[in-house]
Amino acid sequence: MLNSIYRETENRMKKVVDAVCREFGSVRTGRANPEMFETVKVCYYGAQTPLNQLAKIQIPDAKQVIIQPYDKGCIEDIEKALMESKLGLTPNNDGNVIRINIPDLTEERRKELTGVVKEYAEEGKISLRKIRRDARDEIDLLEEESEISEDDAHRAKEQIQELTKKYENYLDDLLEKKSDEIMSF
Repeated sequence: MLNSIYRETENRMKKVVDAVCREFGSVRTGRANPEMFETVKVCYYGAQTPLNQLAKIQIPDAKQVIIQPYDKGCIEDIEKALMESKLGLTPNNDGNVIRINIPDLTEERRKELTGVVKEYAEEGKISLRKIRRDARDEIDLLEEESEISEDDAHRAKEQIQELTKKYENYLDDLLEKKSDEIMSF
């Protein structure tokens, strides 16, 4: 019973770390990459649709992105979504494709992006703590129902705490690497 709680908790924590990694990938570092656009959602016929489902994203060189919509009618919706995103990019619409030139990052913009990734990491840590609380509640319930002893409950809570620390430290390491990547010239 405790093993299933532990496994479920670890799986949920891994998913949080994966989600934070995807969010980190969406933060640009001065080079074009398709992952930058994973968090961009376009209002397409009233539904929030991921950009990569509406258009082909090409990277012809390190400083340019070409977005070719599958449906030419949604090109203005895509352009609007790009303008409203946190990417800080200016799309150029020629009627068939959207071209985006990736400018060099200024020192100020690098600091802003570092703050954005810190927010993502902190949101991830908050999610990890919620998962920890859920696991501890399950353990408390098992103890109240006399399905496990007080000692077993204490050990299980310690294991959950160690697991939480492990994933928080992992997020800290990811944050440090991403921040270094953003701040490097």
